[in-house]
Amino acid sequence: MSTMKDRMLAGELYIADDPEITADLDRAARLTERFNTGSADDPQGRLTTLRELLGSLGDGTWVRPPFHCDYGWQTHIGPRSFVNFNAVFLDVARITIGADVQIGPNVQLLTATHPIEPAARRDKWESARPIAIGDNVWLGGGVIVLAGVSIGENTVVGAGAVVTKDLPPNIVAVGNPARPVRTLEKAI
Repeated sequence: MSTMKDRMLAGELYIADDPEITADLDRAARLTERFNTGSADDPQGRLTTLRELLGSLGDGTWVRPPFHCDYGWQTHIGPRSFVNFNAVFLDVARITIGADVQIGPNVQLLTATHPIEPAARRDKWESARPIAIGDNVWLGGGVIVLAGVSIGENTVVGAGAVVTKDLPPNIVAVGNPARPVRTLEKAI
């Protein structure tokens, strides 16, 4: 018989107040609090906390506090990437962020979903789908990326866009829902 955490990791419906899951939430809450309230005079201490919180963190990557996530260990950020103030990563499913990614302030990566059916929602069922952000992507301020979305390498998503579907590589996308408005030259 699978546990609620097994169901969560498999992308199936699960109930989040399961004791094993809430223990992981509590761990992440303690570590994000330590990261967010750490001294600006101790960047190495903040980096150590971030490495303990996240699934992986590439060399030369920085996340500016405050930062919020559900679990932390479901988030993987590649090298030389930057995450600006007030990022919210609801990492119920895996979030994969490539190398050299720029994430503006107030960006939300939301893997969590809830049933549309009222009874299932009332009974506290939820699920999640992963998010993947390719190398050298730029997410402008206030971008929201929804569950199950992949964004191709070199793509730029304009400020305030809501990404509801996959975006291909080498484009500029804007709006709600985000839509391609320009093709970019491939990087050399």
